[in-house]
Amino acid sequence: MYRKILVAYDGSEGAKHALHAAIELAKITGARLFSLSVREHLPYFASSIDEVDEAREQIEGFFERITLEAKTTAGVHGVPLEAIVRPGHEVETIVKFAREGAFDLLVAGSTGHSNVLGRIMGGTAQNLVRSAPCSVLIVKETAGSP
Repeated sequence: MYRKILVAYDGSEGAKHALHAAIELAKITGARLFSLSVREHLPYFASSIDEVDEAREQIEGFFERITLEAKTTAGVHGVPLEAIVRPGHEVETIVKFAREGAFDLLVAGSTGHSNVLGRIMGGTAQNLVRSAPCSVLIVKETAGSP
């Protein structure tokens, strides 16, 4: 059924629910599991180099933390996970990665870190469904789910 599953992972509660669903599907189907976290670009204007360096360190620390979290969660369930971090625009980067990697399924949470902006612009989940080159599973947060 599925050979390669990609989960969009930003560390949010919605992404954690998506990760758990992707892990279960990978266990059932024997598919290889990947996570992709998208690092948006640093601001173009900063008052000093130190400000840019500090922002970069905070961003790198955040992505190291969520990558380790995703790998640990999958590992606890006996599923190897290859975690990737790429720079770029969230939807464009995920769609491009899914296409280039010939993924069978893309799993994403219904809400993420950009929930407020998503209500205005249509949301990452909605844009992924519209643009992805493969099947898409949007996981909603429900009471009692992990």
